[in-house]
Amino acid sequence: MPLLREPPLSLYVHLPWCVRKCPYCDFNSFAFHGSFPQDAYVDALLADLAAQAPAVRHRPVHTVFFGGGTPSLFAPASIGRILDAAARSLALAGDAEITLEANPGTIEHGAFSGYRAAGINRVSLGGQSFAPAQLRALGRIHDAQDTRMAVAELRAAGLPNFNIDLMYGLPGQTVGEALQDIDCALALEPAHISHYQLTIEPGTVFAGTPPAPPRDDTLDMLDATTARLAAAGFARYEVSAYARQTRASQHNLNYWLFGDYLGIGAGAHGKISDSNAARIVRTTRPREPRRYMSEATGPVARNSVTEADLPFEFMLNALRLVQGFEQSLYEERTGLDWTSVAVTLQQLSAEKLVAESEGRWRASDRGLLFLNDLLVRFLPAPR
Repeated sequence: MPLLREPPLSLYVHLPWCVRKCPYCDFNSFAFHGSFPQDAYVDALLADLAAQAPAVRHRPVHTVFFGGGTPSLFAPASIGRILDAAARSLALAGDAEITLEANPGTIEHGAFSGYRAAGINRVSLGGQSFAPAQLRALGRIHDAQDTRMAVAELRAAGLPNFNIDLMYGLPGQTVGEALQDIDCALALEPAHISHYQLTIEPGTVFAGTPPAPPRDDTLDMLDATTARLAAAGFARYEVSAYARQTRASQHNLNYWLFGDYLGIGAGAHGKISDSNAARIVRTTRPREPRRYMSEATGPVARNSVTEADLPFEFMLNALRLVQGFEQSLYEERTGLDWTSVAVTLQQLSAEKLVAESEGRWRASDRGLLFLNDLLVRFLPAPR
C-alpha cells in the first residue's frame, strides 16, 4: 500500500461581501447595503486562523489567496493584519505567492500600492468582458475603462504579475466578439488570463431568468480564442487557464495537483492530509457571515474523505490540467494503490477520452470537452 505523503500547503481566505451580486454568480457572496463589519470580520478571521493553525504549524505555506466576494473592498490595512497573523501563526514561505482578487470598479487611486506594502504580490482582476453591453448583461459594476485604469494602477504599484478574468459564451456573443475581448486583454499585457465559459448555475438569477444564448457555437469560440492566446505566448495549462511562461497560478495549481489548503472565512473549505493517521480531512466553516463571526472560535467541522471517494476527488482536480499527472502523484496524494483507478483509465483510454505518455495521464482534447462525463466514471458505486 503506498504511503500518503503531505503535499504542499496553501491558505485560502474568504472575504464574502460584494457591492452587488452578479446574476451568474453561485459563490458564497453577499451584497452589502451601506457598510459591512470589516474590523469585526477580520477579528473573526484571526481567531479562525489561530484555531486551525496548530494542525499545520510545522508545514510551510507556499501560497495565499484572498477570494470572495470582492476582497478589494477590504482596506490594505485589513489585508495586512491577516497576512501578519499568518506569518506569526504559520510557516509562511518567504517567496509565497500571495494573490488578491479585485473588482476593477472598487479600486481607488493608490490602493494597489497599499496592498503591495501589505504583502500582496499577485492580483486577479475580474474583468469578464470589455464590451459595454455584456458588462451590463453580466451585472458588473465596472466598465472597460475601469479595467484599464486598474491595470495602470497595478503597474504603478510594481505589481506586474496579474491575471484578467474573462468569460465567453455570453448573451448573443459571436466568435469575433469573443476574440475582441481577448485582444483587449492582451493589449494590457497581463501575466495570466482565465477564460471561463458562462454557465447557468442553480440558485442564480440567470437560472430563473436565463439570458439569450450566444450567436455562435462556444466550441468555435474556445478554438479561436485558444489559438489567439497561444499566438500571443499564453499556454493553456488548465481547462480555463492560460499563462505566460512561469506565470501559472501556483495557488490554483496546488488545488489541481490535489495539494492541501487551510480555509478560513465564511463558507471556506479546507483539505488537510495527515500522513501519520493516513487520512485526508475536509474542513468547512459556516456560510453566513454573521453566524461565521459568532462561531469563528468554535470547533471546525472536519470530515475524513473515504477511500471510495478519493479517486473521484483526485481526478476532479488533476484531469483539469492539460499536462495531466503521473502515477506516483496519485499514489502519494491519495495513499491508494494505482489499481484503484487503472481499469477505469484503461477503459477511458480505449474510448479516446484520456491518453497516456511516459507515465503521465491526461484528458485528451476530446476528454477536456466532455470532462464532467469523464469524471463521473470515478464516482464510487452506489451502495
